[in-house]
Amino acid sequence: MDESIHRPDQPSADAPSPMIPAEPVPLPNSRFLFVDIAALRAKQLRRGARLRILSETEHLPKKPERLAMEEVKRGLVSYDVPLPRPPVAEEAE
Repeated sequence: MDESIHRPDQPSADAPSPMIPAEPVPLPNSRFLFVDIAALRAKQLRRGARLRILSETEHLPKKPERLAMEEVKRGLVSYDVPLPRPPVAEEAE
């Protein structure tokens, strides 16, 4: 049996720690933006990303979607909202 297999429930010594912002990120001002951010973070969690909530005594949800929403509420997920694109001018024929 190969002992070099990495299992997600056992963090390895050389694995980088999760990128937690130094200061809490402000909550999104739109509930739609909140849902988008949480959905992208849930996708990361389903693919094996580490949790950013570091509490062993607190009861945490088990589903990645709920965990992602809790991380966004606590300001542990950084996000960037791109600027809107300028309208494309159509050429007159």
